[in-house]
Order: sequence, then C-alpha cells, then structure tokens
Amino acid sequence: MARPRKFDEGRAVDAAMEAFWAAGYEATSTQDLCDATGLGRSSIYNTFKSKHDLFERALARYMERKNGELAELLDSDTFTARQKLRAVLQRIIDEEFTRHPDGRGCLVVNTAIEVSSHDAPVAATLERDYGLRLEMIRAVIESGQRDGDIAPDKDSRTLAHLLIAAVGGIRVSARAGVDRTALEGVADAALTAF
Repeated sequence: MARPRKFDEGRAVDAAMEAFWAAGYEATSTQDLCDATGLGRSSIYNTFKSKHDLFERALARYMERKNGELAELLDSDTFTARQKLRAVLQRIIDEEFTRHPDGRGCLVVNTAIEVSSHDAPVAATLERDYGLRLEMIRAVIESGQRDGDIAPDKDSRTLAHLLIAAVGGIRVSARAGVDRTALEGVADAALTAF
C-alpha cells in the first residue's frame, strides 16, 4: 500500500514556479527544485514524474494566474476600452519595475525565448495561452469599437496582436535596461494605432 503524501502539491507547484521563473528551465536543477519545494528527489519524481512535467504544471499555474489577472482588469466596468488596454500596458511596466525589480520578467516570455523552439508540448501550451489572451483583448477592442472609443475601421485581431507584441516588447526592453519613462512612452505610442 502506498504511503499518503504529506505535502501540499499545490504549494510545491507554486514553489517550483518561483524557481523556474527566477532561473529559467535549463538553469533550474533538480536540487534547486528540492530546495524550493522542501521535497526530496524521490518525492518530486514520484509526484511529478520529471522536471519537465513539474515545469509544465508550474507554467500552467503561472498562466492561470496571469490570465485571471488580465480577465479581471479587462472585465472592469469602470474604464473605457482604451483605458483598459493602457492599464494592461501600465501593469506590465509596473511589474517590471516594482513587483519584480530582480529582472525575472515574465515566465511566459522567458519560456517562449528559452524553451519553445525545441519543445513541442511547451510550444503548444504557449500557443493556446496566446490564443486565449488574444481573444480576451480582441473582445475589449471590439467593445471599444462599438462604443466609439477605438477606431471602427481597424482590424480588431491585428490590434490585439499589436497589444500582445507591445507587452512582450516592453518586458524584453525592461530587461535590457530601458527605463520606465521610455517604456511608458512606448505604451502610449502603441495605443495611437487604436
């Protein structure tokens, strides 16, 4: 008879997410995961099967949280569509300079750069996540077009891609040392397309 687990699996995934987020997939060793989760190697492998499996679960957890935050922001009745989109960009800038001044950026962007080109399952996960965010943003843009807040002659899908590209560009630029003022100017410039 198998012994019952004596740890919170969700907390272990959260701790692993932090470790992968801070160092990246390749640089995070099994020992790093043991240190982060407080689990032994056998517990990690018995529960998660592999480092890759744990990474996929951690990435899914990160995406779930970030998409929940995005949905909450975009569902607000307080702001116009354009204000919501500007708030999305501002949140990214604030995260880069306030919430995560350690330069870790975004786990999704980091994974897209580090892992996706040679890992088909992770690439597929990133593609699904991108599609989900694209549709959330597109819905806000179309709402803004109906309300007259966003130019009705613009393609909503293209604008949604532009906003996501601006988010990624802001994150990468911040890691390259671009300052907050410059990135806020980028956010404002991106919105002129709307």
